[in-house]
Amino acid sequence: MKIVVVTGGIGSGKSEVCRLFSELGVKGIYNADQRVKALYSSVPEMLVSIENALHASCRTPDGCFSPSLLAKVIFSDADALKTVEEIVFPYLKEDFNTWIKDFADEKIVLFESATILEKEEFDGFGDYVVFVDAPSELRKCRAAERDRLPKESIAERMKHQVKMDSFSAVQEKIDHVLLNDGTYEELENKVKELYNKLINN
Repeated sequence: MKIVVVTGGIGSGKSEVCRLFSELGVKGIYNADQRVKALYSSVPEMLVSIENALHASCRTPDGCFSPSLLAKVIFSDADALKTVEEIVFPYLKEDFNTWIKDFADEKIVLFESATILEKEEFDGFGDYVVFVDAPSELRKCRAAERDRLPKESIAERMKHQVKMDSFSAVQEKIDHVLLNDGTYEELENKVKELYNKLINN
């Protein structure tokens, strides 16, 4: 089995690439961002550890996890973000190791993550890294339309993905750059070509 990491900046088209892989027959697609959000609710001790470390509550009045409260603490505090990641990443890796057992007979599985190349804890993770890229203005427009937010808000979020804004900053970690700056049909053909390469090598 080959673990294929699919990454890229905001609005690059990572999820669309994963969906196209799924249409080609890839059954195992692990979305790290979605899995982390699920862990906050399904692993109570993880959330408790985070709150204790941050000395702040990340819950609504009824006791449910609040992503917005956590975001307020870590958005502009690099140390707080690092603290949270040091707590979360071991749980995420354990979750992935459990998840992947269901796909032992597959030739490839995908691990989708927006920021994995920036995280030292994931250095060397996966067998093949695909970086989905597009011009920054195009990515900004896509993300604004997708999230129904002003482009200015997207631009602010993009500032926190400095390394991800250009694949050259992390080029040594990347096996394949998939440029998503054309039509849907062009993207479809690029994914199909990459899929065949991964399956046959």
